This record gives sequence, C-alpha cells and structure tokens, in this order.
Amino acid sequence: MWSRSAPVDGFRLAFDRFGVRGAPPVVLLHGWPGNRHDYRRVAPLLSGATDVIVPDLRGFGGSDKHAVAVRHFYSATAQAASIIGLIRELGLSQVVLAGYDVGSRVAQSVARMEPDLVSALVLSPPLPGAGDRVLTARAQSEFWYQAFHQLPLAAQLIDGNPEAVREYLRHFWSHWSAPNFVVPEDDLERLVSDYALPGAFTASIAWYRAGAGMIAQSLTELPPERAIKIHVPTDVLWPQHDPLFPREWSDRLDSYFSEVELHVAFDAGHFTPLECPEQFAELVLIRARPSDAA
Repeated sequence: MWSRSAPVDGFRLAFDRFGVRGAPPVVLLHGWPGNRHDYRRVAPLLSGATDVIVPDLRGFGGSDKHAVAVRHFYSATAQAASIIGLIRELGLSQVVLAGYDVGSRVAQSVARMEPDLVSALVLSPPLPGAGDRVLTARAQSEFWYQAFHQLPLAAQLIDGNPEAVREYLRHFWSHWSAPNFVVPEDDLERLVSDYALPGAFTASIAWYRAGAGMIAQSLTELPPERAIKIHVPTDVLWPQHDPLFPREWSDRLDSYFSEVELHVAFDAGHFTPLECPEQFAELVLIRARPSDAA
C-alpha cells in the first residue's frame, strides 16, 4: 500500500516502501514520461537487503500536482526539497540515491544541497558535461519535445485526451529504448491511465516549463574548468542505445564529480531501470553494502 509524505512547499509525495526497515536505505527517482512504477523490476532485486523508498516526484503519479508558479515549485531544487523532506521524515541517513532522466537531475540536486544525507549516487543520463553539444542538428532532432512542452499548445492538444496521451507516450517509450525492448501493452495502459487524467500531463511537463530540461541546463551549466564538483561517490550507468545521450557525452564526468565510475549498459536504451534492471540494481547494492562487509 502506498503512502503519502508530509507536505513540503504544500506538495505531498506518494511513495512505495519495500524491503527491510533498518537496512541500508535506497531512494529511487523516476523519469519522464514515467512514475514510481518505473522501478517495478529493480525494487524486488533490492528489497531483500535494503530499505527501498520509491516516490512519485512533484507533478507525477499520486503526488500533488498544484497549478502554481512552475519555476519556483517544479524546478530541480524544488523537486529536491521534497526528496530531502521525505528522507528526513522517514528518519533516514546515508541514503543511496539512484535516478535516471528527471530523477537523475533531482538526485544530483539533492547531493549538492544536502551531501551529508547521501552516501552514494547511482545515475543514468542526463549528466553534466554535454555543453553546447546539445545544439548540434543531431541533438536538436531528439530534444524537440522540450521546446514543444513550453507551448500552451502542448497541453491543449494532449492533456486529458487518452488517445493523444497514449500515442505521445508510446512514441518516447519506443524511440528512446533499445531496439529489442518493448513495453508490454498492459504496462503502457497503466501509465496512460495515470497521464490521461485531467491536468496530469500538464503537471508532468511543468519540469520542462520550469527551465529544468536538458537544453536549458546544458547551456547554463558551468564549463568543466570552472565546475563545482559533486563530492558524493557516484556510479554512472550509461546506456549504449539512448538516442538522447550519446555515449561520447560521458567524456567530462571527471570535471563534475570528484569520485565517479562509468559503466556502460550495452543492451539498454534510455529507460535503464526497466531495460537493464539487474545491472542497475547491482550498482545500487554494491553502494548500499556496509563498508566493512566482506
């Protein structure tokens, strides 16, 4: 049975909790277009040895979707504030924080804002270091949706329209995943039933409207020589078949993280928690293992 957090900035988060209370805590952060159920294949692999918390971010799933100023309440730091609040509410410390897509960016923000709460990060793209490479013709042909989401037309065409939601989400789950990965139709329908509720799609793209998308962030991030590094130990799981984030964009990780190890998911696309759950879970479990373990 899912639970609801105490409010932060007026937003309450829906979250699931699995595993062993008192075991090393793990918080898993989902992406767009998804929700906390993105981790349905990872959580069972972790629950025997860890305390697993999987929230819906602000604007997603069962979490609050307030129609408020997006730049203040749906930014990366605002999303991170809710995750920090949830960690503290549950009395957790030294959390392994893992995420992909939107969840990756939120996890990085938490690590910058409250590094003492986080023992390690396990991340899939986006990661810092792309810089102006997001402006190449190839990249722009993939990131078009972020500009589209800024238009009122996006919500007018899609929000509350189940057929439009279904085909829009199907495009991303098909195009961003590896060639041999197919989302089961039942799983897609469950996601559509969530995103097709009136106001749900609009709330989900508040992240982009807040200026938190990849293009905006890449063009405003500090260059490698001036970067302020994240000092939390970090594992990066980079998918080989992600059309949004070519593997060559991993070349500057050392400039943004003081302790980082790169791993490649050779058979996966963008949705690493579902496309390579064993590899994702293994990295989390290694980080969650007590340092004095044999």
